[in-house]
Amino acid sequence: MTLSTCLAVTAVVWVISLLRSVRLRAFIYSLPLPITLVLLSAPVHVDGVQLVGIVALNVFFVVVSLFHHRFGWHILVADAVGIAAYVALAVLAGVFSPLPFAPVLVPVVLAWLAVNLLGRRHRVGPPSDVDGRSGGLPATAKLAVTFVGSLLAVGLGQLLSGFVVTFPYSGILVAVESRRSLPSFSWHFARNSICLVAFMSAYYAAGDPKPVALTAGWASFAVAAAVLHGGELVRSYRAWATAGQQSDQP
Repeated sequence: MTLSTCLAVTAVVWVISLLRSVRLRAFIYSLPLPITLVLLSAPVHVDGVQLVGIVALNVFFVVVSLFHHRFGWHILVADAVGIAAYVALAVLAGVFSPLPFAPVLVPVVLAWLAVNLLGRRHRVGPPSDVDGRSGGLPATAKLAVTFVGSLLAVGLGQLLSGFVVTFPYSGILVAVESRRSLPSFSWHFARNSICLVAFMSAYYAAGDPKPVALTAGWASFAVAAAVLHGGELVRSYRAWATAGQQSDQP
């Protein structure tokens, strides 16, 4: 699992480093690629723990954003605090593990609805959807550093039992890559989290064998993403089409 997960983490972080759209970065990060590899290779039984893990992922980004942007801490120190917060939640949930799926699913979905309604009402996140590029290291050196960082992240994840599924393998490095726009990134990822909830729900409902469960999970993720972002895509297409028509007019 270690090598395949490291390669997946490296690929996710690399792609995100090439993108300037914060919204697109958050969506790419929310794709359950490391989750799929862990579920394929580790003897983990999916239950409510993984739903709490999705919540913990959001807590990770909120904590890193808070300490870096609000308190002015260095991004690496803020990253470490975020990891500590995730591990603390994992340890706390481990006391009550295993957790039943359905009783945990209901408050998680309600919490997502509440966060999104409050976020829309108070316009959470900066108005800009564009993040500047990090610059710095040459491309090959940056790729090497990312791979080494992914090795460390995967090594940490092995210590967390059921929480290994949702551990922020790529998140640790993505937080550094997206440090200039972390509040906005955190908001967009929080919205996309419902797609991961849909993935876990379908996986849990499908049961064994794993390939069938993963197929159901990815299909559910795709449907949830289409519902969540379908309106935005339609509006973007209409705006693009309208701009094209206006440019064609004499």
